[in-house]
Amino acid sequence: MVPTQTAHRALDATTQGRLEQLVRDHLGTEGVAFEPLAPGLGTRHFVRIRLESSSLSSVVARIEEPEDPALRPAGVAPEPALEPLRKFLEDAGLPVPTSYGRDAARGIDLLEDLGSESLAQTLEAAGPSRRKHLIGEACRWIPRLQSLARVDGIAAFDRRLDATLFQYKAEQVIQWVLPRTLPRAVGARDADVVRAAFEHIADHCKSAPQRLAHRDYQSTNLHVRPGGKTGAELAMIDFQGAFLAPPEYDLVCLLQDPHAGLDEHEIDEHLEAVRTQLPDAPTRDDLRHRFRLLTLTRCGKDLSRYLYAAEMRSDGRFTHLQQRLAGTLQHAAEAVSGTHACLADLAELFTALPRAAQGSHRGEDASCER
Repeated sequence: MVPTQTAHRALDATTQGRLEQLVRDHLGTEGVAFEPLAPGLGTRHFVRIRLESSSLSSVVARIEEPEDPALRPAGVAPEPALEPLRKFLEDAGLPVPTSYGRDAARGIDLLEDLGSESLAQTLEAAGPSRRKHLIGEACRWIPRLQSLARVDGIAAFDRRLDATLFQYKAEQVIQWVLPRTLPRAVGARDADVVRAAFEHIADHCKSAPQRLAHRDYQSTNLHVRPGGKTGAELAMIDFQGAFLAPPEYDLVCLLQDPHAGLDEHEIDEHLEAVRTQLPDAPTRDDLRHRFRLLTLTRCGKDLSRYLYAAEMRSDGRFTHLQQRLAGTLQHAAEAVSGTHACLADLAELFTALPRAAQGSHRGEDASCER
């Protein structure tokens, strides 16, 4: 379970000792090398453990740390543990990493080593045919996930994309995106425009079917298993935040993923291919409209998070994605601007978004020093 980022966290002696013991207890072998891996934007970190055993060459330790409460709405509980959701998805035939043991008290899971190549990395070098195949394969797992029925003890079925989360996304856009894109000071009306639009989107999505969603189904969270067959065998990672959401949510995460950089033709083609496979088979118009609305909230939050990481953590790894996200937001806002007055106001406000690519904030300077 390996994220595809670049900053590594040093492994302290106490943690290494715990990992050594966990390997002995669950795998009956010794760990001969411990390699810290690149984290994502959260506090969770990962270590690849090379094993003395010849039957299994390596595993990846996934180590939980307390979440940054600033990165979730006030009053909302932290993400649940990986288990039992991982086992539930595995039993349902979904492509998740195998578990080789865990220390629940310390929040450590020993997982299948899926290698270091994410779908995002594979797409960079893929030709049109392979690119289409890989994204199509990723799309086809979404109906399988949405077809799963509620099971007691799986926290994901009690979590949902609700008004609180939409409001949180709106406040993130107001705090991080607007001050870095508007050619003037952010006023009360600007904030009200974002809040009204996101509230409208939340209200609209209340009537949508609620289906199980990965929640962060981006190409960086899909890995290509080493030695996979032609067309690759993908595996999902970082799905512990799963919740109930409209059927388009994971499609937005994947098809509007700035790492993948799909054009409008590719997006439309994949949407139409998967639409009738979804358990609720939404009409083409319903799917496209909700897809665009959810693009505004999801990609708005993503751009906010990248700006936050650059400015507050001097982490400029995602600076190059800001322009792409800004363009995605602007295009989606324009596409729905005629459906409601508050969305027309948002589209007008978002005309300034491409300025986010100019990198005038401190984070880009930090990235240049890396």
